[in-house]
Amino acid sequence: MPENASLLVVQHQDNCTPALFADWLVARRLTLDVRRPYAGDALPADVGGHAGLLVLGGAMGAHDDATHPWLTPTKALVRQATDAGAPVLAICLGHQLAAVAFGGTSTPNPRGQTAGVREIGWREEAGDDPLCRALRSDIGAVVAHWNSDVVTELPTGATVLATTDDGFPQVMRLGRQTWGVQFHPEVDHAVLSVWADDDRDRTVSDGPDVDEALQEVKEEESQLHATGRRVAEAFADVVLGRR
Repeated sequence: MPENASLLVVQHQDNCTPALFADWLVARRLTLDVRRPYAGDALPADVGGHAGLLVLGGAMGAHDDATHPWLTPTKALVRQATDAGAPVLAICLGHQLAAVAFGGTSTPNPRGQTAGVREIGWREEAGDDPLCRALRSDIGAVVAHWNSDVVTELPTGATVLATTDDGFPQVMRLGRQTWGVQFHPEVDHAVLSVWADDDRDRTVSDGPDVDEALQEVKEEESQLHATGRRVAEAFADVVLGRR
């Protein structure tokens, strides 16, 4: 794969951008073709001339195709890229979309919203997985979660590489090199502060204390950056054929 290969990025709303990932991936000599279908950008029928696919998060649910119609072609893109063997990284909503695309189910977490810093709950299946390898060597690695929905039924053939403390898939692989991560490796305290402002009224009544969650993120920001950067670089290396 040549340097400066293009990565197709599906963004679902204005405040869920590639964020820190943009700098880290570009530094790894990838170019980003960001599509915003909610704003009228067309989604291609396949990954085509792109070297891989990145699907970002969003506030909608993975089954909300009727109100967010671009979710249907996004799922089709994930299936097509996976079947073609193109690397795919799907984050939070993207993780849920990838599961649903292959027959799984995503629902609101019965334990409520997850927000703040969590450890990665590695499973033996992670083994020598190329995306996980750099993280598994980092004992005590932490990641940022900000999600209400989780994958509650895995598609056939999915491999769970890590789980959250409540037992839901935190990292999964579909096929050879399609990964879904429930956490947000691309964000920092500034990004999450915007999200907290958007849903503060709801989370105060039925979820975690968002200010406490933001404080956790602020205190662990250095480690979160290191972990997120490792995810970005590991994925870029897969896209560029270095792993």
